[in-house]
Amino acid sequence: MPLLEFLKPEAVLPALRAQGKKQVLQELAAQAARHLPGLDEREIFETLLQRERLGSTGIGEGVAIPHGKLPGLDTLFGLMARLERPIDFEALDGQPVDIAFLLLAPEGAGADHLKALARVARVLREPGIIDRIRAARDADALYALLTQSPAQAA
Repeated sequence: MPLLEFLKPEAVLPALRAQGKKQVLQELAAQAARHLPGLDEREIFETLLQRERLGSTGIGEGVAIPHGKLPGLDTLFGLMARLERPIDFEALDGQPVDIAFLLLAPEGAGADHLKALARVARVLREPGIIDRIRAARDADALYALLTQSPAQAA
């Protein structure tokens, strides 16, 4: 079973262009809306913005995990973006972010949302994974890195 089964190959963006944190969130919301028929881009963006107001989802080492719960969503949804250039995300360690993993969950997801969030964080904290993400040549390579267990990747 893939580590991040809620991430689909078409939801991996190897070069997202954005000038700042708000634009990253807008772009992530726009991309998510393309993959989630029936969900409104503006609603996704507002959900992400509200969560950021509680505190930055920049977890350190150049990584952010913007996330939120949405009515009308019936399953977990993940989208990974490597930014063309690092941007200030008000991360916990003060480092600019160049890797963003969007996680959206159904409104009533409860513990499943938190478990998925923990799983994403755990994968992104594996030794060497961030360097391999930064070095990956394309979306297919990024997808493989994020969905294979360490034993499969070896």
